[in-house]
Amino acid sequence: MKVAVSAIGADLDAPVDIRFGRCQYFIIVDSDTLEFEAIKNPNIGLMSRAGMQSGKMMADRGVQIILTGNIGPNAFQTLSAAGIQIITGVTGVVRKAIRRFNSGQLQPVTRDTVPEYFGVRTDLHICIEDDEFV
Repeated sequence: MKVAVSAIGADLDAPVDIRFGRCQYFIIVDSDTLEFEAIKNPNIGLMSRAGMQSGKMMADRGVQIILTGNIGPNAFQTLSAAGIQIITGVTGVVRKAIRRFNSGQLQPVTRDTVPEYFGVRTDLHICIEDDEFV
């Protein structure tokens, strides 16, 4: 299955980004083999519609599942319309997030989790707790 994870870095050991539309990278992973492609997010600097553009990009690449920290209303609508399932509240590093997904520990959401323009904020932080990013 083709799974996209919003990430802060360009590999499987990168922390999951709490943002979707304005994440730094998308790591597109084959959940069976762990083969992956890292894509620098071209929408990170957009002032509006970043979630929609990122969602369209994932749909165009054949992604079936999104793993991310949060999802805004525009991204949620775009991804849902494309039939892509969305899992939020994902923390840690990409590799461990894929393992949790494969083991059935992560469940899709049915609505957005943050308001519009959430990712524009510059005061967002990631905390490290017991070797896990939260």
